[in-house]
Amino acid sequence: MFERIVSVINDIVWNPLLVVLLVGAGLYFSFRTRFVQVRRFGLMIRSLFAKAETDKSGKKHGISSFEAFCIALSGRVGTGNIVGVATAIALGGPGAVFWMWIIAFFGASTAFVESTLAQVFKFNHSTGYRGGPSSYIEHGLHKPSLGILFSILAIVGYGILLPTVQANGVAGALTNSFSLPTLAAGLGMAFLLGLVIIGGIKSISRVASIITPFMALGYIIFSIIIICQHLDAVPAVLKTIVDGAFGIQPVAGGILGSTIMMGVKRGIFSNEAGQGSGAMVSAAAAVSHPARQGLAQAFSVYVDTLLVCTATALMILCSGTYNILDAKTGEMLVANSPELGANYVGFTQAAVDSAFSGFGSAFVSIALVFFAFTTLMAYYFYTESSIIYLFTGRNKSAKTEKALIWAYRFVLLAMVIFGSVREANVVWQLGDIGVGLTAWINVLALLLLCPHAIKALREYESSDKAGK
Repeated sequence: MFERIVSVINDIVWNPLLVVLLVGAGLYFSFRTRFVQVRRFGLMIRSLFAKAETDKSGKKHGISSFEAFCIALSGRVGTGNIVGVATAIALGGPGAVFWMWIIAFFGASTAFVESTLAQVFKFNHSTGYRGGPSSYIEHGLHKPSLGILFSILAIVGYGILLPTVQANGVAGALTNSFSLPTLAAGLGMAFLLGLVIIGGIKSISRVASIITPFMALGYIIFSIIIICQHLDAVPAVLKTIVDGAFGIQPVAGGILGSTIMMGVKRGIFSNEAGQGSGAMVSAAAAVSHPARQGLAQAFSVYVDTLLVCTATALMILCSGTYNILDAKTGEMLVANSPELGANYVGFTQAAVDSAFSGFGSAFVSIALVFFAFTTLMAYYFYTESSIIYLFTGRNKSAKTEKALIWAYRFVLLAMVIFGSVREANVVWQLGDIGVGLTAWINVLALLLLCPHAIKALREYESSDKAGK
């Protein structure tokens, strides 16, 4: 019964109109910004290393642009880059990868708009700058009730639903690799996460800025080594991706709808463009101009999908370690590795094993632990920011705010343990619901507030700060 209820809610939230809205918004923002994600690619990279602004006493009131980039990237690079990509291929075929690329390209412009708006409408808090969709909805659209609703949905989505997805992916991988009980995996991750989140934003930004670049770069390099082992298969794989994206192949034609839907959903789940999560982190950055932070966050979408997700996809496809299943019936349409069945984590593990026999399970498990751990840190930050928004400027007690944040910390750790022992299909659907609910409100707000971001971009590009 529970599974059925979750499935019905997921279908309602993720109806085709949301997919059209997200893709359409990315396309619209790309034209409005004159494809800033291409024109200002070099400036995107330079924006990452801008120093944090300080007050007259030299004290930094927020985090640096690079720290914000790392926290946002840690939220984007998670199980979606390993398990999510494998799921997309299993239920949508190789063509789903193409639609993930499309979502990333246009999503970069969406990330720019929401992160720039977050800077424009950020507010001060005792812990530093804060803000995000709730703030620009309240102060930009003058809809405080809608801002409050977004924060509540973000708390439910990022604070309760999505952590289960990360924990489930790690627990499954560790069980495959080391026969570790799923409950033990969940307890271990909850313990380590608790050590970090107790320190708040400073602790999270410090850990993220160290772990995130290391794990992303290391994963990509290792993936390239494996792909090189199957270099002769790359041209055919790329052709299969493109053909499958448009239903040219017989099997692809029969599941074209699922191909597009899975590519879009898994792409959005992974890079988070349009959900508003990156905007919450961007608001915390102390930068010289709002557009600068927007550019930095646009680049994080590229890193997540065009680099990390693509690395996983090519490993799996070049190795041929995947099956294609009917999304509704579970029937196996293509059986390249029938022994794997619907073991999505196993797709990636088997791909690594094809180049380094016996090492696949351990490698993927270790990668997932790092990816999921940093993502959980980001989810905590999103939720904490949402709680702070609900209390700021509303004559609420600071002690009550702190007490609620402490209570949430225990809730998060409990959800990590819960997610580690739940069935994978249900957990993924719970995650999709969390993503979809916040995306609906945020994207509509972005479309209405886009002129503020465009104004900031033009101002930035016309100034000496743009590096002209």
